[in-house]
Amino acid sequence: MVLKCTLSRNERVAAALTGKPLDRVPIVEFVVDPSVALPLVPDAMDVADACDKLGLDNVGSGATFLKVSECGDEYVDEWGVRYRGGPQVVSHPLCGPIKSRDDLAAWNPPDPDARFRIKVLQDMVARYKGRHAIFFHHRAAFMWSAYLVGLDRLLELFYEDPGFVHELFEKVFRTNERIVRNAVRAGAEVICLGDDYASNQGPLFSPKMFREFVLPYLQRMIDAIHEEGAFAVKHSDGNIWPILDDIVNTGVDGLNPIEPVANMDLGEVKAAYGDRICLVGNIDCGDLLCNGSPEDVEKAVEAAIRAGSPGGRYMLSSSNSIHASVKPENFKAMIDAGYKYGIMDEESRS
Repeated sequence: MVLKCTLSRNERVAAALTGKPLDRVPIVEFVVDPSVALPLVPDAMDVADACDKLGLDNVGSGATFLKVSECGDEYVDEWGVRYRGGPQVVSHPLCGPIKSRDDLAAWNPPDPDARFRIKVLQDMVARYKGRHAIFFHHRAAFMWSAYLVGLDRLLELFYEDPGFVHELFEKVFRTNERIVRNAVRAGAEVICLGDDYASNQGPLFSPKMFREFVLPYLQRMIDAIHEEGAFAVKHSDGNIWPILDDIVNTGVDGLNPIEPVANMDLGEVKAAYGDRICLVGNIDCGDLLCNGSPEDVEKAVEAAIRAGSPGGRYMLSSSNSIHASVKPENFKAMIDAGYKYGIMDEESRS
C-alpha cells in the first residue's frame, strides 16, 4: 500500500529525525547557491522562494558576519579572519589573527547578540514557519578555531599546547552557543553543525585527540540545542568512520552528508546506525551533480533512497551543498527523482 502525502513539510522532516512514520522521504539542503536555484525559478524573489517552489521540505540560513575591511577580492570579517572571495557562497580563509597567547587574550569574538546576526533567519521564520522546516547552519568550536590560527597550526597545538587549544575553543564555543540559542529562540527547528573533521582518507586527528579536544564542545552544543527544543544534525565531510561511534553517541539527531567519494557507503552507515540517527545526504556534488547527466542523477537518487529509506530516518540531500558548480538541471533532477522514488510504502516504513 502506498501512503498519501499527508504530512506538512516541517512535520515530514521532524518525523524523519525522530524515526516516526513517513509518507515521503524529505528532500533538504543546508546551502543552495543562488546561481543554481534562481535560473530554475525565474519568478522567484530569492533562493528561499526558489527552494519552496522547487519542492524542498526546508528553508535554511546561517548567521551574518560583516566585512570589516576589503581590498580587492580579499576581506576581513568580524572574526578577524582574512578571506579571498570567489564564485562560491563560502569564501576561502587565508589567515587568522591569533599567533600567540597574547593574541588570544586580546582577541574579541563577534557580538553574538548583534541585531543583524540572525536577521535572515527571522525573515525565513516569518515567511515559512509552520510550512517548512526551518534550518540554521552554524558551528561548535573546531572550524572557526582553525580559521583563527590556521588548520595546520591548530593540529600542532593539540600536541604542543593543549591548554591553549582549550582556551581558544572555549572562547569560540561561548560565542557560537549564544548564537545557536538565539537562533532556536527565533524559530530555527534544525541546527546543522558544520565543523568538518575529515578528508576523504580519514579524520584530521586520531580518535583519542578527537575525544580530548573536539568531542566535548560538540557534546555541549548538541546538549544546548536539545535544551532549547530543536534538532541537531552533525555535518562533516570526509571519511569519519573512525570517530562515528563517538559522534552518534552524543545523541545527535542527524548525520550529514555521508560523502560517497570518502568511502561513506550509505547502506553500511544505515546498517550500523540507521536505528539511532537520521541519515542526510549521499548524492555526490563533487562530480555527479556538476558533470553528470540528469539520468545519472536519477539513478543515484533511486539507489540512495533504496539504501537509506527502509525504516525511515533518511533525508535526501547532496553530499555537501548545492554550490555554484552544480548544474541547475541536475539539482532539479535530484529533487524530481526524490519525489518519484521517495514515496514510502508499508514495507519501506518497517
